[in-house]
Amino acid sequence: MFDLTDEQQELRKLARKVARDQYAPLAREMDAKRTHFPREERQKLAELGLLAMCLPEEYGGAGAPLIDALIVQEEFAKANPLCAWPIFEANAGPARVIHLFGTEAQKARFLPPVASGEKIIAISISEPDAGSAATDVKTKARIEGDEVVINGAKRWCSGGGVAEQYLVYVRFSDVPGGKGMGAVVVDIDTPGLTFGPQEHLMGHRGVGSADMFFDDVRVPLENVIIEEGGFGKLFTAFSIERLGNSTMCLALAQEALDRTAKYVQEREQFGKQIVEFQATQISLADMISQVDIARLLIYRAALAAGTGAPQQLEASLAKCYSNEMVKRVTDLAIQLHGGYGYSEEYEIERMHRDAVGWAIAGGTPQIQRTRIVSEYLGRRFDQRA
Repeated sequence: MFDLTDEQQELRKLARKVARDQYAPLAREMDAKRTHFPREERQKLAELGLLAMCLPEEYGGAGAPLIDALIVQEEFAKANPLCAWPIFEANAGPARVIHLFGTEAQKARFLPPVASGEKIIAISISEPDAGSAATDVKTKARIEGDEVVINGAKRWCSGGGVAEQYLVYVRFSDVPGGKGMGAVVVDIDTPGLTFGPQEHLMGHRGVGSADMFFDDVRVPLENVIIEEGGFGKLFTAFSIERLGNSTMCLALAQEALDRTAKYVQEREQFGKQIVEFQATQISLADMISQVDIARLLIYRAALAAGTGAPQQLEASLAKCYSNEMVKRVTDLAIQLHGGYGYSEEYEIERMHRDAVGWAIAGGTPQIQRTRIVSEYLGRRFDQRA
């Protein structure tokens, strides 16, 4: 049902070779030192045609379907999640918001630097009092002539202080909820924008995360990608991001499974390989089945999306399941590795740390469940009632 074409199989082989040869040996060190993925390396990926595959050809991309980008992202994330981050951002992040909803002038201005690896656009939504309730943001933007003036604070921006540009979700008026909201692109060096210290997170080390403070930050009016009242459009883009998130989970789980399958056939206890014990087989079977189910959910949604966005129900199902699956699978991998699974040397513990982060980013499994029911029933539910 989800067989890949010969071209996609070759694409997977190329991505796997590049990722394994160049970036897998650096994974432990980059995690330990919280090293940011260098711009020069992003540009190398762009030169290979592996960075911004989903962006249109006229802006430097390949105009490829979403599934192609996810295939590449998975191979890089299995080898070294940090090197998969720019691939995720270019194909499933804020650049796709501009691709889908920006004007032709905005696309021509913002997308080529993403496609070339010169810039990453990070998303900036959450605030100290607005996490899952994204429509509660208080960061304000007012239009003065041909400029937008922004004041407020943002938190938990993945790439905060590291990415070159930010798609900032703002409130244009006092109209409550999403109706008063929109989104604006802000450059990292814009006067009035400052950053707090880098957060030391459990996982996702090297991605960057810092509080953002906007003090009369002025950007051109043409930087407004989503005007006031257009917040609903962003759910389309969220669906793409959810599949990118799900694929990061799939990659971590698949790598943990592959390493565990190898380990249990090498490790001996009581005079035989531990894979010969029924308890090991049961745990391994659970890992295999859960990884396969996640892949089927992701591929179903991505293949149906083509070069556009997936259905919201299918994307939420994939994310909800994948977020919880990757925590279970990496936890089982630690258990089957025993003490070695708890050691940094084997990298399983690193995979588990990253797994927890993906279940928080982009809408928790709990929030996805409300989306699933809402989409399935065709109803909207007020969580504040």
